[in-house]
Amino acid sequence: MGQGLWRIARNQQLQQQGYSGQGYLTREHGRRIPASNVSNTSHRKQAQGGIDIYHLLKTRKSKEQEGFINLEMLPPELSFTILSYLNATDLCLASCVWQDLANDELLWQGLCKSTWGHCSIYNKNPPLGFSFRKLYMQLDEGSLTFNANPDEGVNYFMSKGILDDSPKEIAKFIFCTRTLNWKKLRIYLDERRDVLDDLVTLHNFRNQFLPNALREFFRHIHAPEERGEYLETLITKFSHRFCACNPDLMRELGLSPDAVYVLCYSLILLSIDLTSPHVKNKMSKREFIRNTRRAAQNISEDFVGHLYDNIYLIGHVAA
Repeated sequence: MGQGLWRIARNQQLQQQGYSGQGYLTREHGRRIPASNVSNTSHRKQAQGGIDIYHLLKTRKSKEQEGFINLEMLPPELSFTILSYLNATDLCLASCVWQDLANDELLWQGLCKSTWGHCSIYNKNPPLGFSFRKLYMQLDEGSLTFNANPDEGVNYFMSKGILDDSPKEIAKFIFCTRTLNWKKLRIYLDERRDVLDDLVTLHNFRNQFLPNALREFFRHIHAPEERGEYLETLITKFSHRFCACNPDLMRELGLSPDAVYVLCYSLILLSIDLTSPHVKNKMSKREFIRNTRRAAQNISEDFVGHLYDNIYLIGHVAA
């Protein structure tokens, strides 16, 4: 897109100049004619392609001499649109040439909110000397600190006024951020169950099929590598949240949080069975229905069969 905009602006500039600024061509009665003498014109026409190649070479030489088009000469809306496609590193480099444009607060605000969707400071009156460019650097520094030590990272955000000391605010920050290391995040949530509780409530599983909802849940809150108390806690919290989001469906299917808990465990075990290369004899659909209905007798056979098909076709629920 940037190259196309550059060509359009450059062609308009060349048309306005009529190639006369460098002595290429002049305009006479709406017709372009060579600016040099007849002998030079005859010599140029002897080249392959005639005068078109000459014009092309001269125009190319002019571009090399003048460099790229100056964004400050374009309408501000167009300049900001071009710069909005840059990441933080490229935008810093662009500020060396177009300082006023590349340091615009709206550009850096967009970068901050596209990477860190929620911060407490977004909803406050900015302090004196506040800058979104400075905030971006602090958010990046805090994320790197979190990925090394989660507690220190959260304390860094609080010390800079970026986050409030509230489980709900921390949960919103985690939910809207994708730059945090999932292994460190799992350790942090295991220790901060109050943050985990608020993080679970941010999920909306309304009208979602159970395996798809479980996949979405584990994309935000990664499952541990081994079974244990933390995995049981996650499944329990998910089951209650899923039922709270789908009360009508629960009544229709006759499901309770305990039944959903059993189904979730069954789906995880089935996912491991079907995707693991170490399991040679894969569980059949009939076996899955029989085993699941033993643990949750009120569940219909058709519903359990749809669960099996989803895992078989789409894959692991906690990958």
